[in-house]
Amino acid sequence: MPVQDLWSDIGFIGGTSPERLGYPTQKPVALLERIVTASSNEGDVVLDPFCGCGTTVDAAQKLGRKWIGIDVTTLAIDLIDARLRHTYGEEIQETYDMLGIPRDLTGAAALFKRSPFEFERWVVMMLDGQPNEKQVGDKGIDGVIRFPIDAKGNSDRALISVKGGATNPGHVRDLYGTVESQRAAMGVFVGMDGPTKGMIEAANHSGAYNHPANGQRYPKIQIMTVQDLLDDKKPNMPTALLPYFQAQRRYGDDQTEKLF
Repeated sequence: MPVQDLWSDIGFIGGTSPERLGYPTQKPVALLERIVTASSNEGDVVLDPFCGCGTTVDAAQKLGRKWIGIDVTTLAIDLIDARLRHTYGEEIQETYDMLGIPRDLTGAAALFKRSPFEFERWVVMMLDGQPNEKQVGDKGIDGVIRFPIDAKGNSDRALISVKGGATNPGHVRDLYGTVESQRAAMGVFVGMDGPTKGMIEAANHSGAYNHPANGQRYPKIQIMTVQDLLDDKKPNMPTALLPYFQAQRRYGDDQTEKLF
């Protein structure tokens, strides 16, 4: 029987759906799978110029299509990257390129000059954290990294503070104060330039965090630079949980794709 123009067998994404990523216009992946299947063949290229949370990209990957996804924000690109890694495994990153995001300090400085908020989001994304949705009222915290603390699914938090301009010891002390007041486990401070002696001393005096599962100790406050992130360095902390969603993992054939 031919498919009609009213598809009532594909439900909406409810508030508790494991697919839900926070995009108000997000479509079910089953809907995009049907569209991609009906309008393309395996090996064809699927283009989504407003790819948002990446449902079309996910469907194309699953169905063996090549794909190109484009979005205006670094947050969307990060979300899709995390979605693909979670769904298909970390090795999927080797099959696509992410273009239009900083590759060096010059690019990072240009992003900060163009949009400090997008710069903060990009830094948080490099740390596998969840960026703030809004820039106001954040009390100097630009994102959160979550990590597991037991086998029951419980987690704790590391707060992220990002500064693209001049920095001083007061910024590190402020982060420590917020970590304590919000009862978070740790804090990560990221600056464009290297830390001063006073900043290092402030971090060293912040104490340590003891992981409840294995008793391992981690610095309470850690300082990193943008160059550290570009060099693929990570803070000294438990392995982060990928943000945004709890998608079911599945695996498919590797393709080479692009995210802009």
